[in-house]
Amino acid sequence: MIVFGTRPEAIKMAPLCLAFHEESTIQSIVCVTGQHREMLDQVLHLFDITPDIDLNIMKKGQDLFDVTAQILQGMKKVIDKNKPDLILVHGDTTTTFATSLAAFYSNTKIGHVEAGLRTNNMQAPFPEEFNRQSTGLIADYHFTPTELTKENLKKEKKQEQKIIVTGNTVIDALHMVLDRIHKDSEKELCINNFFEKLLNIDINKSRFVLITGHRRENFGDGFLNICHAIKQSAIKNPNTYFIYPVHLNPNVQQPVKNILSDLSNVLLIEPLEYENFIYLLEKSYLVVTDSGGIQEEAPSLGKPVLVMRDVTERPEAIQAGTVKLVGSTKHDIVNNIDLLLNNKTIYRDMSKSHNPYGNGNACKKIVEYVKGVINEC
Repeated sequence: MIVFGTRPEAIKMAPLCLAFHEESTIQSIVCVTGQHREMLDQVLHLFDITPDIDLNIMKKGQDLFDVTAQILQGMKKVIDKNKPDLILVHGDTTTTFATSLAAFYSNTKIGHVEAGLRTNNMQAPFPEEFNRQSTGLIADYHFTPTELTKENLKKEKKQEQKIIVTGNTVIDALHMVLDRIHKDSEKELCINNFFEKLLNIDINKSRFVLITGHRRENFGDGFLNICHAIKQSAIKNPNTYFIYPVHLNPNVQQPVKNILSDLSNVLLIEPLEYENFIYLLEKSYLVVTDSGGIQEEAPSLGKPVLVMRDVTERPEAIQAGTVKLVGSTKHDIVNNIDLLLNNKTIYRDMSKSHNPYGNGNACKKIVEYVKGVINEC
C-alpha cells in the first residue's frame, strides 16, 4: 500500500505508483489522505492516477491536531480492512507520521521513501523534522536519496541492510513530466501561450528569477525580510523579472502583496500546477526559495538555488555547489542574488555543479527491493 496526502508527496510518489502498477508480481493499493485537496488532485490528474482509497480529511479551519487525529483513525480502518504486507510513506508530512504510527499500532511493516534527511532541529522545519525523525524510528525499511542520508541513519543505529540508497523519486517525476512536454509540440506551445498571457512576457527570451516561499519558521519578521530583499533586488536589477507563484496561506499572501505588488518587474501569480511549474523552472535563470523539493529539482536542470533558511535537511546540494544557504536576512539575500545575476563565473560554477540526487532510476530500485521484501512476507 502506498500512502500520501499532500502535493509534494504526490509528485514524488506518483512515479512510484506507476512503477508498481507495471509490476505484475505485486498487488499495490494507492491510498490518499487528502491532506491537500485541490493541489493533490491536480497531481493525480497529471499522472493519471486514481486512488483506490481516499480518506478525504481536508476540512476548513483544521490544525495539526485535527489532521493527525483524522489520519490516525482513518488509517486504522484502512489497515484493518486491507491488511497490507507493507506500507510505503514519503518524507516528512503529517500524513507520513500519522500513517506510520497507525501501521506501528497495527504491527504492519513500513517503508520510508526519502528517509534520513536531518536538520536535527525540531523547530526547523516545523513540524516536518519531527515527522521525519519519528517515521524513521518506526520504519522497517529506509529508502534514502543519497549516501549522506544513509550515514545519518547509520549514526542513529538503523540496520545497514535495511537502508537502501536509491536517489530521489522527484528526479523520476521531473524527467517524466518534462519528457512528456518536449515530445508533444502542441502541449509545449499551449504552455508557452499560457505563460505569455499570464505574465505578459516571453519566458523563452526573458531572464527571470523564480521565487517560492512558504515555510512556517519564516512567518513574521523572517518573511518580511524576505519580501523586502526581493523588492530591493528587483529595484537594483530592473531588466530582470522576479516571478513568484504565491502560496495561498494568508501569512504569505499578505506581506507579499503589501510589499511587492507595486513593482513592474515582480510578477505575482497564483500557485501553478506541477506541469506548468516545472516548465517555468526549466526556463528560469536562478531560484530563490525556502522550500524543500525544489532544492533537488532545480540542480537537475542546472539552475543555481539560494535557500532562504538558516538550516536545511538537504546539505548534499550545498556540498556539491548547486545550492547556497543564505538565511532570511535582507542583506544576505540581496547580496547573493546580485552576485548570481551579475557574476557569470560564479553563476556558471553553480549551474554546472554535479546534482547529487540521482538520475531518475529511484523508483525502479525501490520496486526491486520491495519485491524481495514481499516474497519474504
